[in-house]
Amino acid sequence: MSLDAKECSDTPRQSHTDSSCCSGAQMSEQTKPILDDGAFGVSTAIRIQQMDCPTEERMISKKLATVDGVISLQFDLLARVLTVQHSEAALENILLAITSLGFEPEMNFQGRSDTETKKSASYLPLLVALLLALGSEAIAWFTDFSIGSLALAVAAIAVCGLHTYKKGCRALINYDLNINALMSIAVTGAFLLGQWSEGAMVMVLFSLAERLEQNSLQRAGQAIRGLLQLKPELTTVQQQDGSWQEVATDAVRKGAVARVRPGERISLDGVVSGGQSSVDQSPISGESMPVEKSVGDSLFAGTINGTGILEYQVSAVTADTTLAAIIKIVAQAQRDKAPIQRFIDKFAAVYTPLVFAMALMVALLPPLFVDGDWHGWIYKALVLLVIACPCALVISTPVTIVSGLTAAARRGILIKGGVHLERGRHIKWLALDKTGTITQGKPALTDYMAITSEVENYRQVALSLTSLSNHPVANAITAAMREERQRVVEVSEFQAILGCGVSGRIDGRQYYLVNRRRASQQHGIVPEHQQLIEEYEALGKTVSLLLDEDQLLAIFAVADKVKPHSSQAIKQLHELKIQTIMLSGDNVKTAKVIAAQVAIDRVAAELLPEQKMQQIEVLQKSAVVAMVGDGINDAPALARADVGFAMGALGTDTAIETADVALMDDDLRKIPEFIALSKRVHNILVQNISFAIAIKLLFLIITLWGMGDMWMAVFADVGASLLVVANGLRLLNKKPWV
Repeated sequence: MSLDAKECSDTPRQSHTDSSCCSGAQMSEQTKPILDDGAFGVSTAIRIQQMDCPTEERMISKKLATVDGVISLQFDLLARVLTVQHSEAALENILLAITSLGFEPEMNFQGRSDTETKKSASYLPLLVALLLALGSEAIAWFTDFSIGSLALAVAAIAVCGLHTYKKGCRALINYDLNINALMSIAVTGAFLLGQWSEGAMVMVLFSLAERLEQNSLQRAGQAIRGLLQLKPELTTVQQQDGSWQEVATDAVRKGAVARVRPGERISLDGVVSGGQSSVDQSPISGESMPVEKSVGDSLFAGTINGTGILEYQVSAVTADTTLAAIIKIVAQAQRDKAPIQRFIDKFAAVYTPLVFAMALMVALLPPLFVDGDWHGWIYKALVLLVIACPCALVISTPVTIVSGLTAAARRGILIKGGVHLERGRHIKWLALDKTGTITQGKPALTDYMAITSEVENYRQVALSLTSLSNHPVANAITAAMREERQRVVEVSEFQAILGCGVSGRIDGRQYYLVNRRRASQQHGIVPEHQQLIEEYEALGKTVSLLLDEDQLLAIFAVADKVKPHSSQAIKQLHELKIQTIMLSGDNVKTAKVIAAQVAIDRVAAELLPEQKMQQIEVLQKSAVVAMVGDGINDAPALARADVGFAMGALGTDTAIETADVALMDDDLRKIPEFIALSKRVHNILVQNISFAIAIKLLFLIITLWGMGDMWMAVFADVGASLLVVANGLRLLNKKPWV
């Protein structure tokens, strides 16, 4: 039986993700499993509303590095959540350490939105402060009333800058040169130099731009939280007396019968028990067309019912639905830093002290050894301090990567982390399994014939053997024989022969239903039969041979259809300069026929699972290689590949959990979309990083040249942060990537 290598392995794919802790440099780079208790302690999620910038992340990381019992940290800046792994006795000290930094740690926040925990701040104080600063500037320009200018400047800072001073003082106490500390020093220095109005304008512009930046980051966070909104709060559930009642979705138990009306969103995973309708699965799978659902079909939380009423039996509670798994993966993916993000973090940790040291030298050395102009050089040093914080540089990477991960999830592409998103642009070879990947995976029996009359019940024998296998080819034979009302008889000593077929003993006689290669090894095939087999294979059919211990008994030919979009997907891959290879356990001729239909570059057929892995290893000697399969079978090849894609992962927990990238439906076109997205994310990262560094270098040169002002520096610095955030958020636009 020509069961390809999918029959041979049920071993779950071993993930090879590059997991790293999202804490600062003070914490371990190795992320330990997040457990409720056990050898690695407990895991506590803490919301810190004031934590919305890498500045706060570094402060907290540095502070908690001194607390005994802290194992690891994971920061989610967009959600303002810190997850701490720690010993049970350390929690109180952790909360005290966070509080000592001026932050308000909040626990047990699940289920409450940001609007419930923090009221939106008004822009009115900032407007008042801006008017006061402008007034101070006007008095300084047009009058000699210096006391009035000073008074308005102090008032402006009092209205909008006290929180910056407060955070800056705490940062200095903790030996942390963050943006608040640098800004506090710069504004204080400006006042001491008599530049009152300029100091006030710097503080107002900084506060205003910081508020705008926070709002931009909130938009990125809302994109992630939008996944949570796919689940309705209420579900219509059948009661014991047969009536229907709306209850909280989180309270619905597995096995309950629920009902969804036309146009409503399905709240839980389940199986249709009554009714017929079309369902829009695009929020989960990205499919463009609704899917028809009737009794026995699966439904998924977050999808939208069409025109009919559906009743379904709940198969998973809220925490166990496919939607919950997706949200969990996306949340984890945004915490795991991509290599470029880790590099930027390390660069920023060196950059700020370096510029601070430069500012100190600019303030001291030239006036001592060049011209004695203390006022002018100290002012230049203060301008350098304003541009010393690398906020634009640091924030550009997580916003861009998270936007890319979220945009992909909306299209039914579930990426397990930034490392895989970043690696996608390097792919040069894509290896594809045949059955269920390129083809529909639902072959039908087209031909069968007896070779000898010695076994009249050969169809019954074939049915009895294939009914014990779940391979698509076996299923095709089983379905055809059942339609002919053949009867299943008892099979003893049943065995799945790795990559070849199945065998078993019926009525004391040993039978084999195997592919041509195994049949040739066992008995040999006479030329007449060989020619017949080749004719079937030339038509793209998969041939399975029924043998006993002595001879060939019958031939079965099965054909599988190519998926409608496979050819288009391969064409798009070629346009992206990606070469393709089919790795199949099927015979060479059948594999080549299928490959020719979709224009695949190379074919390797009649492969066992370990041989598929070896093919991947050969290609990896000269290129980055991806593999696409079903996420469970073909496990060795998927695990060995640089990026592993699981096809049709919708509703398949194992595939979602084990793949690097899970394609929620069976559309191969999502792979070129993923590669194109990876390239687009990289381009935006390069744009953001180049722009942020260029702005810093430009103002360093302008300042040392004597042309830089503090208000210009703060406007450029925070303005750069806003621009890189906005550029990263462009990935959320619903435009095609290929």
